[in-house]
Amino acid sequence: MKTFLLFTTTIILFSSCINSTTESENKNPDLALANEVKSEFIRSWEGYKTYAWGHDVLLPLSKGYKDWYEESLHISPIDAYSTMKVMGLEEYAEEIEDYIIDSVSWDKDLFVKTFEVNIRILGGMLAMYEYTGNTQILDKTEDFGRRMLKAFDSPTGIPYYWFNLRTGEAKGDRVNIAEAATYIFEMGILSYYTKNPVYYQAAKRANLAIWDRVSEINLVAEVINVESGEWMNNTSHIGAGIDSYYEYLLKAYLMFGDEDLKPIWDKSIEAVNKYLVEESDTSFWYKRVDMNTGMKKTHLMYADNDEIREGGIVTLYDAFMPAVLALNGDFERAEKNQATWDWLWNRYGLEPMVYDFNAAKPTYPVYDLNPEIIESAYYLYHFTGKEKYYNMVVQYWSDIKEYCKTDIAFSSVANVETMEKKDYMATFFFAETMKYLYLTFSHHTGAFVLDDYIFNTEAHPFLKSNFDHEKVKEYLGLQAM
Repeated sequence: MKTFLLFTTTIILFSSCINSTTESENKNPDLALANEVKSEFIRSWEGYKTYAWGHDVLLPLSKGYKDWYEESLHISPIDAYSTMKVMGLEEYAEEIEDYIIDSVSWDKDLFVKTFEVNIRILGGMLAMYEYTGNTQILDKTEDFGRRMLKAFDSPTGIPYYWFNLRTGEAKGDRVNIAEAATYIFEMGILSYYTKNPVYYQAAKRANLAIWDRVSEINLVAEVINVESGEWMNNTSHIGAGIDSYYEYLLKAYLMFGDEDLKPIWDKSIEAVNKYLVEESDTSFWYKRVDMNTGMKKTHLMYADNDEIREGGIVTLYDAFMPAVLALNGDFERAEKNQATWDWLWNRYGLEPMVYDFNAAKPTYPVYDLNPEIIESAYYLYHFTGKEKYYNMVVQYWSDIKEYCKTDIAFSSVANVETMEKKDYMATFFFAETMKYLYLTFSHHTGAFVLDDYIFNTEAHPFLKSNFDHEKVKEYLGLQAM
């Protein structure tokens, strides 16, 4: 096994980045903010290495660690890698490359969540291969993809919730729609680089299985049975549990040019904008509706002994939507929706995980260092050039520093009304939140041009020019479909 960087070398590297503020930065606040984000990324990564190396997640208050399963899947290093490359942190990135090649095996007797490991591990490993061209990394990536493929062996083609990395056994016949059909992007890229269409074909079958079951008004519901294909409820929305299903219809089409996806995306987004939009003079957001009628949900639910109406519930994951709308060229809706999310952030100083617009209060007040509102502001800043979106990100970063920063990294917040900290730092903080902050503040340099890339939902970037559309047809099996 290759050894890690010497402690003294790491300290020198860390110190040089921390002390990178120069006279030119003072004249250029963009550069100063970009370097501040980079320095805070390094500080947090050093905290992870000190207290949680070899494990999935850093616990930043207790200075401990947590693994998702009985053994670590190395999720933090894999998630952090592409951000290191975007930031130019080559020494740190090379350390992870060596670690993956020398120390990581997927031959583990573990049941893992199909959706979660797809966007993080498969997506992160594919990005690592794209950056390096190292066939050892591609071999490890395909090994993981082959194991994950077992989850798709269901009567409907929709993947099971869990699969065992070693045995291939799959289980869990109830999945939400994001868990059912958020695979065509990563598995398409895997098919391209391995020249094996089996991965994309499996993922696409899952998407088509969902499309075959949409309502007459082209809406999906939240939960489906993998084996029977029956809907388990009739609630349609764009938030957590459905969100990335819509995101990947557009992104996979843009990346691969699969013409089968275009009408599905067009009809889906048309239905979402027709039936889910709740607009007033002061707000624009996406409500929860009955998938069959498009009527706002009014079923009474209970949270903390208070009655709430389901139709007014949003999750902070919904804040991904302005970015997707902007990517689709729908700037009017994107800007209106972003303004509403910005209002909600500033009402508390951070976003609550779940908010009830009907009752005008959080129903689950946690903030887990989520990136979605920052992602959308970055996209809108890039596409419109309007300074207000840059200024939004400045405010979000200021609030994250004020309420989430710890002595070794950053923590979630248990309650945005009290700002009590929570001992957890999600891996997407490395992969997404810090990346979108850095890309906003370094936008002026032109070093990373959003138009050239498409991100997976975990913010791992893929260069569009790497995918020749004639080869895509062959490698993804589009000619045979």
